[in-house]
Amino acid sequence: MKRLLLVTAALAALATAPAHAQTANKILNSSYDIGRELFAAVNKAFVPAYKAQTGQDVTVDQSHGGSSAQARAIVEGLEADVVTFNQVTDIDFLVKNGFVSENWQSEFPNNASPYFSFPSFLVREGNPKNIKDWDDLARDDVQVIFPNPKTSGNARYTYLAATAYALEKFNGDQEKVREFVGKIFDNVPVFDTGGRAATTTFVERETGDVIITFEAETRGIAKEFGEDKFDPVVPSVSLLAEFPVAVVGKVAEKHGTAKLATDYLNFLYSEEGQRILAQYGNRVHDEKVKGEVADQFPEIRLVTVEDVFGGWAKVAEEHFASGAILDQIYGDR
Repeated sequence: MKRLLLVTAALAALATAPAHAQTANKILNSSYDIGRELFAAVNKAFVPAYKAQTGQDVTVDQSHGGSSAQARAIVEGLEADVVTFNQVTDIDFLVKNGFVSENWQSEFPNNASPYFSFPSFLVREGNPKNIKDWDDLARDDVQVIFPNPKTSGNARYTYLAATAYALEKFNGDQEKVREFVGKIFDNVPVFDTGGRAATTTFVERETGDVIITFEAETRGIAKEFGEDKFDPVVPSVSLLAEFPVAVVGKVAEKHGTAKLATDYLNFLYSEEGQRILAQYGNRVHDEKVKGEVADQFPEIRLVTVEDVFGGWAKVAEEHFASGAILDQIYGDR
């Protein structure tokens, strides 16, 4: 009888044991839409490096979509252990919902942003519409491709970069700024939900004269589909786009993957990780790697969300909240 009770107790303990006992060697990275190939390469390097360092076999799965859509999916049940997003507001959304630590930006270097980029242009070979700067995107004869800023962090950077340019051009005249940005929106024939779908529209459906996306993606498109088919165009000014990362504490604690998740994100800051990021067209912080790829990245003047808009909290309230400026501009179209 005593033996039976012990077996029963052991089975009960197994039944109530936390799920992470089975999944501590596996994490899910929830990332922005156009990061598929980048993180496939990161994962391919990380897994053997981690094995060599710890002796552990690990698996990193990926989930991709519009950055804001990914954040909402996590709140609604997507059990991602880490996020590698393209805008701060989406991680702040997870903070507000209790999934990420409030001090997440202090948990990794460079405000938890291992690399950066900016909205840039890619035009068709020979640049037949002579597109050189943001002004050209508001012309009546130009079709512009970028995804829906309601669902895509990529597109929100485009919206903010265009707004920053217009604020300089019109000396802060808000009415003229909105009119200018509205003209660019009018020139978008279809608002796809994410950056990858917008790439498909531009490349495979051959819609539009120019696609606006991160500089890294313009390089990736040209490399994948033919550099003889497209020309990159770097505008006179653009907006610094940091790519924030964080451990999704609520999920990682449940899975028992907090250390693995942290090690994974730290790998992005390693020399090997930074080199992979740079190979995929991203600008990095590591001085050695920056020196190796300096000739591949043209000079550009970058402004910041803090300097132009007063920070992400203010942007979220004034531009991205329900009924705010973005809704007013987008809703009229």
